[in-house]
Amino acid sequence: MSDDRIRAHVYVSGTVQGVYYRASTRDAARERDVDGWVRNLDDGRVEAVFEGPESPVEEMIEWCETGSTAASVDDVDVTYEDPEGVSGFDVRW
Repeated sequence: MSDDRIRAHVYVSGTVQGVYYRASTRDAARERDVDGWVRNLDDGRVEAVFEGPESPVEEMIEWCETGSTAASVDDVDVTYEDPEGVSGFDVRW
């Protein structure tokens, strides 16, 4: 098993603001020891960055397809980037 880290930059659209999506994303990422951050965008989407080993990062992308129990996700757009070495997982404002 490789310890190589990957970085996924994710944009989630749908009913994803005001439904505890960010807090749920933070909790799910911390449970998987994935680093990064999540924030709301002015256009109604949620933006997130996940860094860590490939398997838990891919689990977080899959988690985003559903998100919090009150969310209704229409689309998840993922771009892979070079890891930047972020540590911990935070909700950004």
